[in-house]
Amino acid sequence: MPIPLSILDLALTGPGQTARESFAASVALAQLAERWGYRRIWYAEHHNISAISSSATAVLIAHIASQTNSIRLGAAGIMLPNHSPLVIAEQFGTLESLHPGRIDLGLGRAPGTDQKTLRALRREPLAADRFPEDVLELQAFFSGESLIPGVEATPGKGLKVPLYLLGSSLFGAHLAAALGLPYGFASHFAPAALEEAVAVYRREFRPSRQLERPWVIAGVNVIAAETSASAQTQFRAVKRARVSTFLGKGRRFSDEEADVLLASPAGMQLEEMVSCSAVGTGAEVRAWLERFVVRAQADELITVHPSPAIADRLCSVELLAIVMGQVAAA
Repeated sequence: MPIPLSILDLALTGPGQTARESFAASVALAQLAERWGYRRIWYAEHHNISAISSSATAVLIAHIASQTNSIRLGAAGIMLPNHSPLVIAEQFGTLESLHPGRIDLGLGRAPGTDQKTLRALRREPLAADRFPEDVLELQAFFSGESLIPGVEATPGKGLKVPLYLLGSSLFGAHLAAALGLPYGFASHFAPAALEEAVAVYRREFRPSRQLERPWVIAGVNVIAAETSASAQTQFRAVKRARVSTFLGKGRRFSDEEADVLLASPAGMQLEEMVSCSAVGTGAEVRAWLERFVVRAQADELITVHPSPAIADRLCSVELLAIVMGQVAAA
């Protein structure tokens, strides 16, 4: 049986694009993914990054859900230190009430932004230290067993929205195992601890009411194209854009400048960030992913299709579904 395929959509907004245009692209991507049998699409909470428009994650999920019929939708993730558990329970309780059986809630411990933006969010840097307690509090709101006497999530109480813990370190692996929750590893941008974290999670996993056996979702970048040359050209454009995002502080570099920076020590770190990337024709991508599934001990792949042009992203999503044996909806 083919490994389940899912998508992480960052609502990419390129130079000269508006957020409205990126949201229209996200709708088109979700509708295509639904037709091709992808399991779920998740959206990430990031702030103060001009290339990513999914900052109001729950609002975007609601919009995409209204434009699709069956595909699961959720967050990967909500950065819980930025919010109170009650507010997130109410938001995702609302989503689950409107779209029953279709909503996931992935949770991360990082702020998803820089320190200046963290202050603008009115959050304390030490909020991340309360992450395990906040996860339990959120879980209790959904189960109808609130840990705060007299306070219930309305809506949210009793809806049992499934939780997923996300991470790129051993901390998340230990916590997901202890709580018996599915574990999503961010190998699409932070792959260094992948094998060790998955081994820890599988070894320490304890069954819970939500999950009987470990479930690993591994993130991976995918650029599938009609030719290897086209895929590599798109991948080069993705890496050049990341130079501007991570090294340029908003400044746009020429292609020549970006290539020089990619060859520098800082650029090599960016190369490492995207080392878990399947790039090439459909057949080449499938062969790479088959090896990656073994390496990651993955039960599910969540794929990021980062090509700058929406037409190329849609092509990648469709080609991947075809070569990986996904079944298109009738």
